Amino acid sequence: MAPDLSQEDGGRVEFESTLGEFGQQRGCDRKMSIHLVRKKAKTLFRLSIDFNTRVAGKTIDLYKLYQIITGKGGYDAVSAEKLAWRKLAHDFGFGSANAAAYAFALKTTYYKNLAAYEIKYLHGQEPPPKEILENTTAKGGDLLHRTVESFQPPQKSGMMNGGSDSENEEQDTPREEKMDIDDPGSGGGRSSRGLRQQPPQRVLFQPDVTSSRQNRSTSVNQQSPQPSNLFPAQNTYQYSATSNPASSAFSIANYEPRPQMPLTLRPVMTPANNYPLFQAQIKRIRDAKLATFGLSQTTPIMKPGAGFEGPNIYVRILNSLRCPVPEEQDYALHHMVKISHERGDKYRFDSFPGLAEGLLERLLTISSLFYDVEWRISYTQDDDDVEVLDGIDGTPDILQRIQRLRRIDAPDELQSGEVAHKINKLLEAGLTLRNLGMLEDNAHYLSEMVQLRDFLSIALNLPPSPSTIEMKYYVLEVAEQVVRYWRMSEEDPLYRSLLSVVDEGSDRGAIILALRALCRISMNLEDANRLSRVPVPVIQKLLEWVVLEDEEFTGACLDFIYQFTAQPKNVLFMFNNCNDLPLTTLTSQLARLLQIRATSTVHKSIVSKAVAIEPAEDIPTPPRELMDQFLRHEEPERSKLWLKAVFEEDAQANITQIALWQAYQTRFLEHATQNALLQAADFIKNVSNVFQSANAQVLTGPIQKFIIKGIRPRHAPIDSKGRVYSRCLWRSPGSKPCSEFQLKPKHMLEHIARVHLGINKKDDGTWTFAEDSDTRHDCDWADCHHFERRGIAPTAYQLGQHLKTHLPDVTTRSAYRQKHNRIPSAQIIPVKMLEGDVRPNVDPAHGREAAFKQLAYQNTAIDEVGNAAGLPLTSILILRNLARNIPKAMLLIENVDHDALRRQSLEGMFGPITERLMYVISHNRPLSGYASDVMAWVERGMGS
Repeated sequence: MAPDLSQEDGGRVEFESTLGEFGQQRGCDRKMSIHLVRKKAKTLFRLSIDFNTRVAGKTIDLYKLYQIITGKGGYDAVSAEKLAWRKLAHDFGFGSANAAAYAFALKTTYYKNLAAYEIKYLHGQEPPPKEILENTTAKGGDLLHRTVESFQPPQKSGMMNGGSDSENEEQDTPREEKMDIDDPGSGGGRSSRGLRQQPPQRVLFQPDVTSSRQNRSTSVNQQSPQPSNLFPAQNTYQYSATSNPASSAFSIANYEPRPQMPLTLRPVMTPANNYPLFQAQIKRIRDAKLATFGLSQTTPIMKPGAGFEGPNIYVRILNSLRCPVPEEQDYALHHMVKISHERGDKYRFDSFPGLAEGLLERLLTISSLFYDVEWRISYTQDDDDVEVLDGIDGTPDILQRIQRLRRIDAPDELQSGEVAHKINKLLEAGLTLRNLGMLEDNAHYLSEMVQLRDFLSIALNLPPSPSTIEMKYYVLEVAEQVVRYWRMSEEDPLYRSLLSVVDEGSDRGAIILALRALCRISMNLEDANRLSRVPVPVIQKLLEWVVLEDEEFTGACLDFIYQFTAQPKNVLFMFNNCNDLPLTTLTSQLARLLQIRATSTVHKSIVSKAVAIEPAEDIPTPPRELMDQFLRHEEPERSKLWLKAVFEEDAQANITQIALWQAYQTRFLEHATQNALLQAADFIKNVSNVFQSANAQVLTGPIQKFIIKGIRPRHAPIDSKGRVYSRCLWRSPGSKPCSEFQLKPKHMLEHIARVHLGINKKDDGTWTFAEDSDTRHDCDWADCHHFERRGIAPTAYQLGQHLKTHLPDVTTRSAYRQKHNRIPSAQIIPVKMLEGDVRPNVDPAHGREAAFKQLAYQNTAIDEVGNAAGLPLTSILILRNLARNIPKAMLLIENVDHDALRRQSLEGMFGPITERLMYVISHNRPLSGYASDVMAWVERGMGS
C-alpha cells in the first residue's frame, strides 16, 4: 500500500519511515535516528532518517525532491524533458556555473536513493536488484524497463572507436568536451550528433629537420598547407579558416575553457597536523619489532584519575548537592543557577532522582536563620517531634508549629559574613528551584512531593525581613506553577498563607504573584476553584485596588474577582460584608473598563449595487445653451470645446474618422458663414491635441477603415466646468423618447411641465399644479407608470411631487465632485421602493455607483484568533457572573421577599450601566456577544 504523502507534516513522517524500512530491506547504507518528543502529557515518537545526501555542500531534502519528481510524472518523464534536471537544480539553489554538473549530481542523488522507491510505490512494480539499479550509472531514463533480462553491461565508447552519445541522452549529464578536427577541404564540420566515421589521422605540423636553425622571417612566412583548388581564380577575397564556423580553426580560435568545478580539499596527514596518529603508528611498529624477538612491552600502571573522565557535569552537580561537605554544596549551587537558566530542559527531576529532594533539604535550612529549629523530613508516621515534617501525607498543622517556634535575635541591618554567605546560597537554591519549576514536567513532578507544600507554607510565613523578600518571590512563582495540580480546602495551610500575603502584604509584586497562584488552584483538575472563606479585608482591598491606573495589578485583581463571583455563596458574601464599598462602585468601574484602550474602526457594507453604464450608440446633440457657448469661440477652439463636451477617453474604444467628421459638419455647417469649418486633416489632428490617448490608425482588411483610436461618445454632454447634463427620459405612448438635455433639475422639471404636460407658468413664476385639479396625468418617465400600477389618477400637483423623485440629486453629485476632484463615472439617483421590489430609477446613459453604509466601531483588544482579550473581557465576564448569580444568591436568604430583593439588587447594580452596555453591544464587536448575554440574564432575573 502506497503511503499517504498529501499532508506536509504527516506525509513527511510517513515518507521517512517507509523509505527507511524500504532502504533496510534493499540493504542500502543509510543512517537512521529516532527522536523522542514530549508535549505536555502526551508522548510522540517520530522516525527521522539522515541519508547524508549532499550536492556541492548543500543538503538535499529527499521528501521535497520526491514530491517534485513524482508530481511531474516520475523519473522517466523528467529525464525525457529537455533540460528538466538543470531547471530542477536551479530551483534547489544551485548557481548557473557548472549547471550541467549540478544537474547530473542531483539526478544521481535521486537515482541512488529514490529510484527503487518510485518503482515500488508510484508505479506498483517490483524494483530490480540494486546491482543493476543503484550500483549503475544514472544516465538516460527508461527506469521501468531496467530489468534483469534487459540489463546489458556498459560498453566503452570514445572518440577513437567512433562512439558518441545517443540523441535521447539526458542533456544535463556532464561529459567531456570533444573537439572535432575537420578536414581543411571539407567545407564544414559535423552538423549533427549522430554516429560519424573515425576521422583520418593527420599531422597538423611537421618541422623541417634539414636545418638546425630557422630564422624569424622564415617562420613567419611559413603557412599551413592549404589546397590550391578550393576557390576559383576569379574570386577576389582571401579565404580565412577562422571565419568558417564549421572548421577546426574556428573552434580553436573561439574556444573558451569550461570553468573548473570546486574541489574538496583534504589535508595531508603529517606529524605537524596530526601528531597522535603518527605517534600511534610508531608505537605499533616498535611493538611489532619487539614481538619478533619474543619481547613484549609491559603495560604501564594506570595513574589515579587517568583513563576515566568521570561523570558529566549534571551528575557531578547532583552528587555535590547531596554531599554533606559545605564546599561541595556551594559548588553545586553555583553551577546549578547557570544550568537551570540556560539548559533547564536537560535537567529534569525525573531523570535525576534526588535532585528535587536535595534542593528542598537545603531550602528548609532557611528557618534556622530566624528560628531555633532544624526541619527534618520523616517518611515514618511514628515521630511526633515538632521539627519533623511528614514526608508521606504532609503536615496539616504546619502553621501552628511555626507559631510555637522561638525567634532568634538576628539583626537585619548588619550581618556577619557567614550569615550573608548562607543567605546567598539559599537564594541560589531558591532561584534554581524556580527556574526548573517553570518546565511543565518538572512542575508536575514537584506537585507530587507533599513536602513541597510544607516548604511553601514555611517560606511564606517567614518573618518580614529584607533577606526574605527575594526568597518569597521565588516561592510564589513556584507555587503558581504547582497549585494547578492540587486540591485545596479552605483550611489548607498553603491556601491560608497565600491569602495572608494579599491581606498583610504591601508589596505590589508579591500581591500579584499571590493572586495569580490563588486563581490557578486546581486549574488542571476537574474540581472547581471555589475560593471559600476569603477574609473580608481581602475582598474590600480588591474592590479598592480595581480603580488603580495599573493594568497588570488591576488584571490580577479582576481575575480573582471573576473566579470568586462564579459561586452564588461568594456573591451573597460580598452583599453582606462589603457595605463600606457598595458593589455599585464595582459595576461602574467594570463598565468603565469595558472600553479601555478601544480603537476606532469603520466597517463598510454595500447598500445598493452599482448599475453599469451602457455603451453610447450615437454622438449626443448638445443643447442650445451649450451650442451658444461654442459659437462664441473661433476655430480651432470651437471644435476643441465640442470634442470635450461630447467625447471622452477610452483606450479600448474607437470611432471612424468619417463619422467624426460628419458629426462635426452637422453641428457647425449652418454656422459656417460666421466661422469657417476646419479642413478634415486639421480637424483629425485637433482630436489628438484634445485627447492625449487618441491617435489616427488604419485598420487593414478587405476594406480599409480609417479610425480614431482611444475615444468614444459620451452618453450626455458636459459643459466647460465639468457639469454633466441630464437626459430627459420621458416617453409618451406612441412617441419617441424625448432625449433633451438639461443641466439643472429645476430646468428638467420646467421642461417636463411645459413640453410634456402642457402646464404653464403664471406671471409670478409659479406653476398651476394646484389649480389644475381636474386634469389627470400619468408618469411616463422611463416607463415608470407609477400611478397606473396602483390604479390612481393623480392630479398635476401629485404628479409634480412624484417627478422630483426622478430628478438627479445635485447635492450628492457636487459633494462627490468636490471630494474626488473629478466627474463621477455614474450619476447617483435615489432608489425608489415599489411594491417590495427595488426599482432603480437610473438613466441607462449614466448608470449608478454603488452605495455603501459605513458603521463606526470602538473595538477593544483581541487575541491572535480574533476573540476578546485583556481587561475588557475580564470585566464583562464578572458582570455576567453577577447578573447570573445574584438571583441565585438572593434565594439563599431566608424570611425575605426574594422577587423584590432580586429586582432591587439587579436594578441597583445594572440600572446605572445599562446605557453603557447598550453602547458596547452596538459599537464593540468583540464584546457585543458577552454584553448581550449580560442584558439577557438581567432581563431574565427582572422578569422571572
